[in-house]
Amino acid sequence: MGKLNCAFHPRFLPTLLLLLSCIFTLSLGTELSFVTCGSVIKLLNLKHNVRLHSHDVRYGSGSGQQSVTGVTAVEDSNSYWSVRGTSDAFCHRGTPVKCGQTIRLTHVNTGRNLHSHYFASPLSSNQEVSAFGEEGEGDHLDEWTVQCGGSVWKREEAVRFRHKATDALLSVTGEQYGRPIHGQREVHAMPSPSQHSLWKAMEGIFMKPSESPAGSRDHTHPHTEF
Repeated sequence: MGKLNCAFHPRFLPTLLLLLSCIFTLSLGTELSFVTCGSVIKLLNLKHNVRLHSHDVRYGSGSGQQSVTGVTAVEDSNSYWSVRGTSDAFCHRGTPVKCGQTIRLTHVNTGRNLHSHYFASPLSSNQEVSAFGEEGEGDHLDEWTVQCGGSVWKREEAVRFRHKATDALLSVTGEQYGRPIHGQREVHAMPSPSQHSLWKAMEGIFMKPSESPAGSRDHTHPHTEF
């Protein structure tokens, strides 16, 4: 059997097709206790019980870029994000994400990266968080540092995401939008850590670390990145 290539085009490949095409090389999340590069996950804000979400709806103020919100629905496919390396630091597929590592989070259904900048958010006037770029490529404002307590990002652990360029933390404080995204919560960035900035990895596909011929794990074996 030939080797299956699980690289995907994040803007045009639906989540269901991703699941089907990569079924033989992905872990469904029952074995791994940590988050790995190339995984496709949902992120839950623990204070407000909403999942990080985006969609092809732009802000009517601020940057005018694609909006990022929090939703209570568990099954919404617009809440899937791919864990990727940065343009300066490649993240080999299946490698555990380290505490203190800088990553990009790419929205699977639109191919835009989680992004922030000094525009004011529309409801709370905190720092705006948006989705930016095309086909997974944006700029340095797409980079977030994972803050956690140990050596690697554990799935059961509450973590924070600090925006590398502005030093602000990905947060939710509960403000709700009206139409056309009624009931969705504003996601923004804030300078100080609080209960509003704690997140946990939830549903998703967690890439397994590669196995060496002897059976020991080899986290440095090259793979095609998501």
